[in-house]
This record gives sequence, C-alpha cells and structure tokens, in this order.
Amino acid sequence: MGRPLEGLDRRNVVRELGAGVTLLAIAVPLNIGYAQIAGLPPTAGLYALVVPAVVYALTVSSRQVVASPDAAAAALVASSLVGLAAAGAGDYATMALAQAILSGVMFLLAAVFKLGFLASFLSKPILVGFVGGLALDILVSQVAKMLGVSIDSGEEFVGKLVGLVTNLGDVDAWSVAIAVAAVAILLVGRRFARAVPWALVVLVLATVLVVVADLEDAGVDVLGEVPAGPPTLTWPVLDWTTWLVLVPSALALTMVTMAEGLLVARSYSERRGYPDRPNRNLFAFGLGNIAAGASGGFAIGASTSRTAAMDQTGSRTQLPTLVAAAGTLLLLVFGTALLADIPSPAIGAVVAVAIIPLLGVRELASLWRLDRFEFAVAAVCFLTTLFVGAISGIVVAFVLALVNLARRAARPALDVLASDGEPTRSLLDPAPSGGVTAPGVVVVRLAAPLFFANAASFAEAVKRAVTDAAEPVRHVVLDGEAVTDLDVTGAEAFEGLRRWLDEHGVTLSMSRIRPQVRRRFARFGLLEGVEVHPTNRAALAALSDAAMTAPDDEEDAHGRRHR
Repeated sequence: MGRPLEGLDRRNVVRELGAGVTLLAIAVPLNIGYAQIAGLPPTAGLYALVVPAVVYALTVSSRQVVASPDAAAAALVASSLVGLAAAGAGDYATMALAQAILSGVMFLLAAVFKLGFLASFLSKPILVGFVGGLALDILVSQVAKMLGVSIDSGEEFVGKLVGLVTNLGDVDAWSVAIAVAAVAILLVGRRFARAVPWALVVLVLATVLVVVADLEDAGVDVLGEVPAGPPTLTWPVLDWTTWLVLVPSALALTMVTMAEGLLVARSYSERRGYPDRPNRNLFAFGLGNIAAGASGGFAIGASTSRTAAMDQTGSRTQLPTLVAAAGTLLLLVFGTALLADIPSPAIGAVVAVAIIPLLGVRELASLWRLDRFEFAVAAVCFLTTLFVGAISGIVVAFVLALVNLARRAARPALDVLASDGEPTRSLLDPAPSGGVTAPGVVVVRLAAPLFFANAASFAEAVKRAVTDAAEPVRHVVLDGEAVTDLDVTGAEAFEGLRRWLDEHGVTLSMSRIRPQVRRRFARFGLLEGVEVHPTNRAALAALSDAAMTAPDDEEDAHGRRHR
C-alpha cells in the first residue's frame, strides 16, 4: 500500500491548501441539500464530510477522486428507506446508518475478492438511464422548494409530481424570486468564472436577504436550527431482520458507487499519469462508508462534479479533502448558527443546477443517433427507476446488461480466412462468402471465447462454411488465436461439430491455439486425434502435403475415404 497523500510535496502544498478551501465552499451547501434529499437532517450531510472523508483520503489509491454523498446516493437512500420506515421496520435515520455500514462491508468484500470487474456490467447506457431517473425524481422535489410549495418527499415520483401540480396555487412569490436569482447567478457565474464557489455565494447572499428583509415571516422556508457539535461515534441498533431487509438497497448503493468510482478514478489516473489500484479504491470506499455509518453520516460515493472542480484548480492529491474535513468540523463546532437562516429555495436551486447534467439529455440524444438498442436499454432503466423505484431499476439494469452481453456474445465473428498463395504473408483477411482458404481446406477464425452463449452459433457457422463452399471441403482448421476460453457447453458443441465433420468426411485440426486454452481443450478430451499446428501456413502446408501423398479413395487413419 502506498503512502497517504501521494503526490504531495513542498512545491504544491500551497495550491492544495487553496483547493481545500474551494472544496469546503462547494461541499457544505451541496451536502446540506443532499441530506435533505435523503430525508436526513443537515448534520448528516456535514458529518459525512468529516470522519468518512478523512478515512477515505488516507487509504485511497486515487489522488483526485473526492468521496462524498452525491445526488444519486441520496435519492437511493430516500427511495429505499421511506417504505421501510413507514412499515415500521425501524427508525429512518438509524436505517440510513446501517445501510452505509452494509455498503461499506460489501466494498471491503469486493476489494478482498477483487470483484471490481462487476462494475463493468453497468455500461454507460445503463448508468445514464439509472442516474437520469434518480435525477428527475430529485428535480421534482427541488422545484417544489424553489416554488415554496409543500409536497410529501417520501412519495414516489408520480405522487410528488401530482402534489406539485395540485399545490401550484400555493406558490410563494418571494421563494420564486430567490430561486430564479440563484439559478441565474449559478449559471452565469459558472460561465464566466468557474473557479468561484458560486453555490456558497448564492447561499450567503440569499441568507443575508432573508435576514435583512425578514422574509421568513413573509413565507419563505428556511433551513432552521442545526445542532452544534462534532460527529460522535455511534452504532445503529436494529434487529437482524431489518439488517437483512437493508441488504438489497445497500447492494444497489455499492454497485452504483463502484461503477462510477472506478471509472472516474481510472479516467483521472490515465489523464494525469499516476498509478490506479482499483481494489485499494474499493477498500477505501468500504472503510469510508463504515465510518459514515458509525459517525452519523450516510452513504458516500465518488463525486464526479467535485472531482472535476478539484482537477480544474490544479489539485493532484487528497489534501483538499482533509482541509475540507477540518473546515467542516470547525463549522459544526462554532458556526452552525450561520446555517439556520439559509432559505430552502436557494438550497433547491443549488441542488437543481448541480443535478441537471445527471438527467443525461445529451447522452440519451447521442445514444439515439449511435445505437437504438443501447438507447432502448437506457430508456428502460430510466423509466423503471423513475416509476417503479431505484432497487427495481438496478435489478433491471443488471438483467439488461446480461441480455445485452448474451446478445452480442451469441453472434461472434467467425471468418473463413483467405490465402493469396504467398508463403510469407499471414492469413488474416476474410474470404468472400462461399470461398475456401486453399483447395479442399477451410481455415476458420473465431474471434471470441467458446462458451454457452455462442456455442451453438459457432457450430452452425462452421457447418455453413463447409456446406456453402464453392468446392468440396476435406479439411477444416480452427484458428484459435482469438479464442480465450472454453466452457463445458462450448466443449460439447466442439465435440458435436467434430462428429458432424467426421460423418461428412472432413478432418478437423487447430492452429495458433493459446497455451492455457490448449490445456482447457485437452482437459475436455477434445484434442485426441486433432492435429494442432503452430501457424495457419503450417496447417495448410501439412494438409496440402497429406493430400498429395494420400491415394485417392483410400481410407485414412480415421476410417474416412478421400474423394
């Protein structure tokens, strides 16, 4: 394990400290908003910036990824716990702590068993649809805050939308004015001065306006009293059945965070030229989430927006996270009174502007242009997450991932290779349909592992290559250079193909087979009586020599007769 704060030295320490102040200014208002999305008190969002952030920063491999609650995690927490709390499964806040701990344990197990590859099942279309559905659900709640309208945040999307529409008669003019001004400042400010923490500027200006003009009495909702004091170590006390009920939602949190976190970490490590150790990153997320659940916070993940902001400031270490943690601790101890008068419409505006990119409008439009099936995958995930729920959305996401994988794997590229007769040239180019590689010989190349999803289509493709050839085929050579694995179903298909070829008087041999794959073929007993050649040219030469020396219409060693 590398040392903590890798990349930090005397030359960049001042820049990293400055980036930490910027991160503090960005994170405090966002985490207050995300805590509200999750249905938790503001302190839960602030606590998540202290102990969990420090634990993560000191153990992670990535030098730049910022760990914190984000919009998707907050929405998942809310959507998965509201129903359980209503059903009497346990106290809402306590279940949020337990959920974070369960997620942390899952991260640790994934790190120990090196399961980071599971995140690859959540392809970009799936993530776009899933996160987009969560984002739209969040947006409805934030629009209600911006309008000064009261809705039940525990409702599903349709219930929230109906509540918003039916209560439009209660719109508060001052709330709308604050929200519109906040959105304008955020959008214009980011366009012309991205380095300025505009979210903090908006909240400060809005709070001053509320206090000076006494707008709380005029109907503007404010954050209210925030308890002072540092986070304290705790442990959620729930019965074991409630812990079990929380496992699916914790798994969903883990998978979404894993996918986003590993992708973001790899992206920045490649861009900035430092090593990336995925399993150590999973380990850090695990410890961070356990720390969140044990210190009054809620589930943390990789914050893409804050990571990008730190990259723009020139930060290349985890020191800004430690600076932000120290600043948040000071705020909790000495400055919570400053938070009481923050107007809810301003918080709603800050969160709404932050999550609008998560709707994935551009990504969905791009998928529509590039691949309609991928667009359909994203759309199904989006609609399921929005109308059925986050847990159902993640289940559908994995099912669609497997369907998509099987659909692609079931149609592997299988080519008959062409030969121009030049001995020094490689056999790489596909032959025209119905062609042969050499007189009486077909060399076929399978560009995929031979397994259950493509076993049948592989055998049928080879049979078609033999039966559709423009001249009689006496030999089939399987070029195994691109075959990376073999399972039981693939072995059975290979054996069935060999019997079919034998019945039709065609020999089967192999070439360029990888050593580990050759051992797999041998283990299944598939190489008995099958010649294995080092190259395709060697196979053609051997088969041509055999054809020239074998008498016509005479049985060979396998009892077949050449014609």
